[in-house]
Amino acid sequence: MSKTKPPVNPLLQSKRRRIGPGVIVVIVLVLALGGGVGVQYWRSHSGVSVSSDSGPEPTTITGPGTNGQGVKIGQASAKVNIDLFIDFRCPHCEEFESESGSTINQLVADGTATVTYWPLTFVSPDSPRLANAFAAAASNGKAQSYANEIYADFAKSWTDDQLLDLGKQLGIDDAKFETALKDNSYAGWLESIGQEATTRKVEGTPTVFVNDKMLAADVLTPEGIQKAVIGAAG
Repeated sequence: MSKTKPPVNPLLQSKRRRIGPGVIVVIVLVLALGGGVGVQYWRSHSGVSVSSDSGPEPTTITGPGTNGQGVKIGQASAKVNIDLFIDFRCPHCEEFESESGSTINQLVADGTATVTYWPLTFVSPDSPRLANAFAAAASNGKAQSYANEIYADFAKSWTDDQLLDLGKQLGIDDAKFETALKDNSYAGWLESIGQEATTRKVEGTPTVFVNDKMLAADVLTPEGIQKAVIGAAG
């Protein structure tokens, strides 16, 4: 005699059902959000360490604060000037710095060229804050190294605390630096830098001039910049 199977308990049957695709999507989203929170926490709270060594800090020829004039560094006797229109939150600027920064630093170090930084503030809501911090560092003679370090750890959020710590790591021991950073003291100067960029028809970053001649985008390589500088030097 065949045995009759007992009726299936609907409650147990419901417990055996597979997890639906909607539930899986929710789980994936929760995990992704959790990972995103972790990354953002690291970006905002990770420690600062100086990673690059570009040699002795070049002399500051023109510091920040004079309307319409960028931060110029190097040896005043150099025959060539390189204008760098950059934004510290621009990924293309970070790529440019990674590829060509050491070449430009060497041209400054050996007296072949000066460099003038023109920090712009349109890529991100954080751009003005980083540009202002750069200006505060430049007023303490640390323009090149401060700019190099911001790009060297581009993934950081570069909060005010991290920017202050970077200054300390570079030897800036001046209460005025913290005040200038937190009070956004160079906002007016940065506005004038933006106006100068418009006057010179700068439409994006990075934009590079060698002795006032704008370089084409495909020339923004170590070889291209070196060739342009040598040509301008005569």
